[in-house]
Amino acid sequence: MSFKAVGAAVVRALWLKGHGTPPLARSTRASALSTTCSVLTAREPGPEASRLSPEQSCGPGSDGPNGDVPSSGDPPQQLPWAGEGPPGARGRSSTAVPTRQASYLWARYNDTKRLVHDLIPPGACNLLNSSTIYANNEVDLSTVDIYGFDYDYTLALYSNALNGMIYNKAKGFLIEYFKYPKDIHKYDYIPNFTVRGLHYDIQKGLLMKIDAFHYIQPGTVYRGLSPVPDEEVLELFGGTYHVPLEQDSGFYGKGPKLKQFMDIFSIPEMTLLAAANDFFIRNGIDYDPVHLFKDVSEAIGMVHLKGFMYKWIMEDLDKFILRGDETDAVLHRLVSQGKKLFLITNSPFSFVDKGMRHMVGKDWRDFFDVVIVQADKPHFFTDCIKPFRRLDGNGDLQWEKITSLDKGQIYKQGNLFDFLRLTGWRGSRVLYFGDHLYSDLADLMLRHGWRTAAIVPELEPETKVVSTHRYALSLTWLQALTGLMERLQTHRDPESKRIFEEWQKEREELRAMTKNVFNPQFGSIFRTCHNPTYFSRRLSRFSDIYMASVSCLLNYDPSYTFYPRRTPLQHEAPLWMDQLCTGCMKTPHLEEMSQIR
Repeated sequence: MSFKAVGAAVVRALWLKGHGTPPLARSTRASALSTTCSVLTAREPGPEASRLSPEQSCGPGSDGPNGDVPSSGDPPQQLPWAGEGPPGARGRSSTAVPTRQASYLWARYNDTKRLVHDLIPPGACNLLNSSTIYANNEVDLSTVDIYGFDYDYTLALYSNALNGMIYNKAKGFLIEYFKYPKDIHKYDYIPNFTVRGLHYDIQKGLLMKIDAFHYIQPGTVYRGLSPVPDEEVLELFGGTYHVPLEQDSGFYGKGPKLKQFMDIFSIPEMTLLAAANDFFIRNGIDYDPVHLFKDVSEAIGMVHLKGFMYKWIMEDLDKFILRGDETDAVLHRLVSQGKKLFLITNSPFSFVDKGMRHMVGKDWRDFFDVVIVQADKPHFFTDCIKPFRRLDGNGDLQWEKITSLDKGQIYKQGNLFDFLRLTGWRGSRVLYFGDHLYSDLADLMLRHGWRTAAIVPELEPETKVVSTHRYALSLTWLQALTGLMERLQTHRDPESKRIFEEWQKEREELRAMTKNVFNPQFGSIFRTCHNPTYFSRRLSRFSDIYMASVSCLLNYDPSYTFYPRRTPLQHEAPLWMDQLCTGCMKTPHLEEMSQIR
C-alpha cells in the first residue's frame, strides 16, 4: 500500500466516521458538522448525550465547539504509541487542561492519531523496491532503438572504499604540494558525513543543503565539521534563508559564489573541505576560504589527472567494481533484442578496457557500435571544435581524418555535432544513461531531445529506509499533525495557543527524526523537510527516468512503457497526508465562501 493510497483511505475514513457521506455528496449543512463532535457524541451515549440533537452536539462550524458542545472533563485519550510509533508522537494524559476548548482540540488530535495508526498496518510499504525504474516523463521502450552509456558509476559501479582512498591521497597532496600544516593528516575520512547534491559557499566556507526554491534547509549548514546555528545562518545571509538566483551555482553547478556537488566522486571532496576548514578554525589559524576551496579542488583533481584512482581500481577490480555480472547481463539482453549501443566516457581507454574485460569479457567492444573515450563532457555536448581521433588496439593516437564512426574502433574526444552527423542518431530514438545530471544528461535533453536516464545509487539505501514501518508511521503522523494544525489554526485563544506550541514542538521533533534516519547532518538527497531538494529538482528536469543501477532494466520487458505518477498539485484532489484531517477543506472558511458565491 502506497502513502498515496493510505492517505486516500484516511481521508475517506475520517469523512465516513464523522459524517457517513463522502465529501462530494454532502450538503452545505452536513459540511459544517465536526467529525470530532460526532465521534464524541457516539462515544458518550449517556442520558445527557441522548437528549442532544446533532445541531446541539455540534456547532455550525467544523473548526471548534460552540456553547452546546458537551465536555465530559475526561483527559485526552492515551494511545498505544510507545515502542511502535514514531518518536515524539505523544499520547495525551490528564496533564492537559480539561476545559471545553482543550478537550475539543485534543479529541481531534487523538482521533487523527488513531486513524493514522490503524490505517498503516505492518508491511504496508514492503512493496517499495530499490530495483524499480521511476519515471519523470512517459517513455516507451519499444520506440528506443539506440542505448548510450557513460562508464563510471553507470556501467561500472564502485565500492565506497574508493572514496576513502581519494580523500587520503588528496589530503596528502595538500600537505606535500600546497604546504598545508602536517597535522591535517590526523583528520581521517568520515564515511557518510556528506551526501550528493549539496551546495558549498566558496566565500563563507559553508556546506549546506538547498531546496528546489533556493532556500537553505535549517539545521543543514556546516562550517567545517560543526553545524552553524540557524540564527547565525540568517545573519550571514541577510536575515533570510533564501539564496538569490545570481548567487546560485549556475547551469552546470559552478557559480561565482556557490558550487553544487552533483557527482558521486564529489563525496570525498566535500569531506576534505569540511575537514580542512575544521582544522583551521579549531587551531585559530587565519585563512581565506576561497584559497582553501581552490586548493582542495586542485588536490582532488590531481588524484584523477595523475591516474591514482585508475591505478587503484585496475590493481584490484574485484574489490572496487560492484555488480559487473549485472552489467554483462544488461548488454547481452539489449544486443539480443537488436538494439544499437554506444559508450561516451571521460575516462581513458586503458582504464575502460580493463574494467569492461573484467565485467563483460575480452570481446566487450563487440557489444558497442561506437566507443568514445576521454570525451571531455560536458564540453563534448556543447562545443563543435574538437575532432574525433581514432586509437589503435594499444590505445595510441592515429592521424587519419574521421569520416565515419565504425564498430570495433575506439575514438577519442570529438563532439556531439559530428557524432549526430556521422551516425544519424537523433531524438527520442536514443536513450542515454549517466550519473551526472549536468555533465551527462542536461544538454542531451534540453538541446537535442534525447531520452535520458539517471543512475542514482542512493535510491537503494534510501528506499530501504522509506520501506520501514517506523518511518512510514512517523512520516504519516507528521503530515497528519501538520494538516491538523493548518485546519485548526483559527483557534487563537491563549489556551489553544499553548496547545499549538506543544504540537509545533512535536512536529519539529518528527521532522528531525525523518531527516536523521537518512543522514544525521544533511538528511535525504531527495527532500528537505517538505520540499524537494535542489538535486531533486534537477533530477526531475534532466532525466526522463531514473534508477539505482542499469541492472534495473533487467526487470522490464523491452517494449515496456514507463508512466509517470500523476501526483496531485496543491490545488488538485486532496489525497495527501497533510490533508487527511482537514475534511478535504484546505480553506478554513470554505462554507462562508460557498454561501457568498
